[in-house]
Formats: sequence, structure tokens, C-alpha cells
Amino acid sequence: MKQISFLVFLFISSISFAQNTGAPGRWSAAKANAWYAKEPFLVGSNYAPANAINELEMFQAESFDPETIDKELAMAERLGMNTMRVFLHDLLWQDTSGFTKRLDQFLGICAKHKIRPMLVLFDSCWDPYPKLGKQREPVPGIHNSGWVQSPGADALGDVSQYPRLEAYVKGVVGAFKNDRRILAWDTWNEPDNANDNNYGKNEKKVELENGKKIAIITNLLPQVFQWCRAAGATQPLTSAPWILWDGHDWSNPAKWTPMEKVQFDNSDIITFHQYSTADALTKIIPVLQKMGRPVICTEYMARGVDSKFATHLPIAKKAKVGMINWGFVAGKTQTFLPWDSWQKPYVNGREPAVWFHEVYRPDGSPYDPADIAAIKQATGK
Repeated sequence: MKQISFLVFLFISSISFAQNTGAPGRWSAAKANAWYAKEPFLVGSNYAPANAINELEMFQAESFDPETIDKELAMAERLGMNTMRVFLHDLLWQDTSGFTKRLDQFLGICAKHKIRPMLVLFDSCWDPYPKLGKQREPVPGIHNSGWVQSPGADALGDVSQYPRLEAYVKGVVGAFKNDRRILAWDTWNEPDNANDNNYGKNEKKVELENGKKIAIITNLLPQVFQWCRAAGATQPLTSAPWILWDGHDWSNPAKWTPMEKVQFDNSDIITFHQYSTADALTKIIPVLQKMGRPVICTEYMARGVDSKFATHLPIAKKAKVGMINWGFVAGKTQTFLPWDSWQKPYVNGREPAVWFHEVYRPDGSPYDPADIAAIKQATGK
């Protein structure tokens, strides 16, 4: 495909970005709060079945496994979980009819188990070179060794592919725009995550330079929000700022990064990630609630950094902040291993002394019965 220079791209995108900073179509705070008032205390996991290494393997025709999904979501229902955060992928839209049918089937399984998922459209994390077809096997001892970005680096750097991305967003959102089985649309996961410690340095094909990648997405993300609104989404839209541990100050809009401004200014509901202590959670919740909109934590629970069910769920429940942890059943993503396994793989069957993410072992037994008790206490089960 014809490549357009980065400078020309930024000029074109900056015009669109300037037009979108007012966030036309964004829900009013009153509408968002009225929506949230009808929701229960939202508890769930970032979910992929144990036999899927990434979102492509989860939803492609040859590997879509409704039986496993049904079994695992039944486990979630028994815990009282009522939502899941589930990643989609732009490449899946090449099989428009098939993917739509499989997503509809997935939503039917969710509804059977009283679960309304938040669906993620794009993601900046892990492998920047996604491909359809059979996915790689897990790299032994490494956290999330086969997860793939959407869109990949090639598509991000090629403006001629943007109509395809727009067609994907408008197509999938439009197909399910009135579907009550969907809780919300998460437009882009961690859009300013530069992959510094994994694929960005370890692959022979280097990812887009960090600054270039983030600049591109900062200009593209407002358009993604508008594509969703143009498609007629009746569910709320969001994208979660996440760099809480780097000293970013969310209490002062003047200190927001350009990406955070896009996210906060366009989101109907406020979402965030919090892999940190209970004390830090207690401090950040009031900051976000001052924005006057519903607040949901869409990633937390990493035992190795003191982010846990027993400590975090009671705080969030008291504040009615939804909580969606990373990971459910340990499997091909290997996210029970810590992030630093990219530098220090857990090989020869070695496991961390404490699991990082996940609730259940591959055989369906709890990793820690105390976690099960904490989740059930929070959900009233």
C-alpha cells in the first residue's frame, strides 16, 4: 500500500483532532450517572479463554470454542461476577459475517451467565505484528508472549489503511449498537503504552518509534470515538488512562498528557488501571470521581505489586467503583507470570513464588481460596 509521510499524516490528523476536541456526541454527566445508577456493583475479569493465546485465537472460526467459554463463564457466574472485559481485533473484520455471528454467540453465552461484557476495540500492548491464521504457541516462561496489538504497527503507519479501521469500528459497533448484552465499548486499551520492555526491543522488526506511535494514536483516538458515535452506539464509550505510577497528576487537567486529555475529554464514563496498593486506590478514587462521571477500574489485581482482591474490592464497593481484574483461568496467555518474565523467563517448570494474575488454575481449582472468598463477599455470593 502507498505510504504517506509521517509529517503529512500529522498535518491531516491534526485537522481532524482539532475538530474533535469538543467531543461532539459525548454523553452528558447526567446521562452517564443515570445509566450507572441502574447498574449493580460491577465485578469481573479481563477475559480470554484458557485455550486462546490472544484475541485472534479467541474469535477466529477455527479456534473459537464456545464450550470452553461457557464452562469458564459459569465459573464466573458462581463467583457473582457480572461483567468481563473482552478484546476484539480489527483483522477479525475481514470475516465480517463470521465474526459477527461468533461475537453474537459469545454475547449469548455471557447473557446466559448474567454477564455483560465491556468490549475493547483497539489495543497498543504486546506484539505489534498481528497476523490472521494459526497463532504462535506460548513462549515458555513469558507473560503474554503471544498477545497482539490492534491495529498493528504496519496499519498505524499507513494512512491508506485507516478506512479499513473505520469500517471495522463502524461495522462491529453498528451491528451491536442497541444490544443490551454489551455493557460498554472501550475504544483503545493503553494507547500510550510504548512496549518498552518487550516486543519493542526484542523483535527483529522494531515497532514504530515510541514518540511516533503515541503521536499517531493521540490524533487517531478522537476519530475512533467519533466512529463509534457515528455508528449509533447506545452503550457508553471510554478509554482508560493508565500511567498512574509515573507521577502523572490526574487531579489537575493542566498536567494531563495530550493522550490523557483525549481520553478524559471523550469518555462517557471514566475508566482507569490501578496496579498498585490499596492506599493508592483510596487516594485516586476521589480524584476521578470529581470529574462527575461513573468510575470503573478496568485493570487491577497483580499480587506481586500488592494489588489484591481482599484489599481492593471493599474500597471500591464502598465507593461504587466497578472493578475488573486481569485474568481469569490460567492458560496460554501465561499472565500468572509477572511482567519481568520478559527479562527473566520462568523456564524448566519454574513458577513465581506468588502468581501475578489469574483466579483459577488450568484444572479449574482456585489459585487461592481466599481470593474466591473475597470476590464472593464483594458480590454478595
